[in-house]
Amino acid sequence: MANNHLNLSTNLFNLLFTITLLYIAWNNPAHPEQTNLIFYVHDYLTGHDASAITVAGRHGPTSSVFHFGTIIAVDDPVTVGPTIESQEIGRAQGLYINSELEGKGLHLMFSVIFTDGEYKGSSLEIQGADLFAMKEREFSIVSGTGFFRFVKGYGIMETHFMDLANLRAILKLNVTVKHY
Repeated sequence: MANNHLNLSTNLFNLLFTITLLYIAWNNPAHPEQTNLIFYVHDYLTGHDASAITVAGRHGPTSSVFHFGTIIAVDDPVTVGPTIESQEIGRAQGLYINSELEGKGLHLMFSVIFTDGEYKGSSLEIQGADLFAMKEREFSIVSGTGFFRFVKGYGIMETHFMDLANLRAILKLNVTVKHY
């Protein structure tokens, strides 16, 4: 009889212990959420609405974005749709550096700072290569703030519109991030 009581106590303990572990595992913030976003960055180096400028390069501020070593500072509008008239939800602020000797590739380092919409007050930090001659290119999401605290992820950048003669582009960013 004592042996049955001991087995019952052990089984009850094991059951309660297992339920407790499952509860902790289920409610543990170590399980990240996944968020998918699509937004558009309007990158204009010319015109009255220019949002990017050359700040340094082989020929100083007159250097072309297509020349190795050129650095561009950006403060580009971020919208929910591909037209500039669509809702602006933030700004893409940072630097592009032409880091390919042949001049066909940029290194991106910028923040997408959400100023409106569901993620207002949050940001994503983007870093990676942009071989702009390719239709699609992948980049890293290396950090974030607010809603995106402790984020990591990736994005696919696609050129939605390009006017090379006037150095104006609209970029579609499809971002997948995991965060807590």
